[in-house]
Amino acid sequence: MRFRPCIDIHNGKVKQIVGSSLRDKNDEAKENYVASNDAVFYARMYREMGLPGGHIILLNPVGSPFYEKTKRQAIEALSACPGLMQVGGGITAANAAEFIDAGASHVIVTSYVFKDGKINYDNLRELARVVGKDKVVLDLSCKNVDGKYYIVTDRWQKLTDVELCAETLDSLSEYCDEFLVHAADVEGKQKGIEKNVAQILGDWGKIPVTYAGGAGSLDDVRELKAIGTGKVDVTIGSALEIFGGTMKIKDIVEICK
Repeated sequence: MRFRPCIDIHNGKVKQIVGSSLRDKNDEAKENYVASNDAVFYARMYREMGLPGGHIILLNPVGSPFYEKTKRQAIEALSACPGLMQVGGGITAANAAEFIDAGASHVIVTSYVFKDGKINYDNLRELARVVGKDKVVLDLSCKNVDGKYYIVTDRWQKLTDVELCAETLDSLSEYCDEFLVHAADVEGKQKGIEKNVAQILGDWGKIPVTYAGGAGSLDDVRELKAIGTGKVDVTIGSALEIFGGTMKIKDIVEICK
């Protein structure tokens, strides 16, 4: 189990938000924390702490008036610490190489490979062809619908008919190096992890997978480690001391060892 740090960028600023509050209309989101430092600052901090494999997420859609400002922050952070972090948000086969060339270790993709609520294998194959399977991370962020978890796209606003389950993970793992899974119902709320999602990921555990959502205490990290049997990495945002919370990164890293 590893701690994977994050840098979320919205409207050109590093932020922590409540995931379920994000709306493309008017670029709205309920904010937990707005940083005074830029993305480069946090990328260099993670490098100094020896924490590779984290991710930078662009939370504005490509058509947003804030997108270019948000993208600029991401590109600057990737360039400052090449190979350190992954990047996601609006990634397609057409622009993925630009982010890899800027310094991303991987590109993180959701919406591009899910069209009309289903997996678009043509897009998935094209992405893997352009940058290589070993540089693709699939974001399988999900929401609970009647006790099952279904993948959501477009910044967690559109529900697909693709269930997060072992069969889906088996099928998609042929085209990627890792999975990133936000439990969108609890993302940013710091009220505990989505245990059932952690269980699904821990029971599968065939390639690296990172869980995000709801962790607000060190006990939550310990619980994720136990449920995921040490196979599921963790990323935490709003609850971190560096983002206005109470949890210290060094304490999380110690539990993950």
